[in-house]
Amino acid sequence: MRKIEWVFGYGSLIWDPGFSPVETARAWVSGYARSFCLRSIQHRGTATLPGLVLGLDEQSGGECSGLALRIANRDHDEVLAYLRARELVTDAYKESILPLRLEDGRRVEALAYVMRRDHVQYAGGLELAEQARIIAQAQGRRGPNADYLFNTAAHLSQIGLADAVLDQLTAEVRKLLESDTNPPA
Repeated sequence: MRKIEWVFGYGSLIWDPGFSPVETARAWVSGYARSFCLRSIQHRGTATLPGLVLGLDEQSGGECSGLALRIANRDHDEVLAYLRARELVTDAYKESILPLRLEDGRRVEALAYVMRRDHVQYAGGLELAEQARIIAQAQGRRGPNADYLFNTAAHLSQIGLADAVLDQLTAEVRKLLESDTNPPA
């Protein structure tokens, strides 16, 4: 793979990239959608109680917003090794170079981690209520699955890219968590 200058963050890379980008810009990629389509068996769930995390899922006519994160040339190899260790743990994602449109009109190519629909952890097409139930219950090495959702939705909103589906899912998960902590009398 050629030297990569940009990485596309559509989920936790927005709020926890794990490296210091030298530039960030709001960005959009066509032909893909952000969705909770990956069963997490390590970071936000376990093999016995999987969570759900976001995947960049190919979708005709879709568009996904996020952040383009530019890697410092001097950090390239270290950042790429870090991202691969983080994102390719179970090979549920494939590395792809995708064309992005940045908010200032520039067009760049960026590394993106795209969901593999043929992978056993693929969970596309789940109803919102089922997603909420799974997310409310799961916890993995990086903490509660709900925190992943809440952080992603909040950060998207903070950078002016609020995601209505994630906001609705957040409301549903909060209801489930509140009902678990406040059982009926």
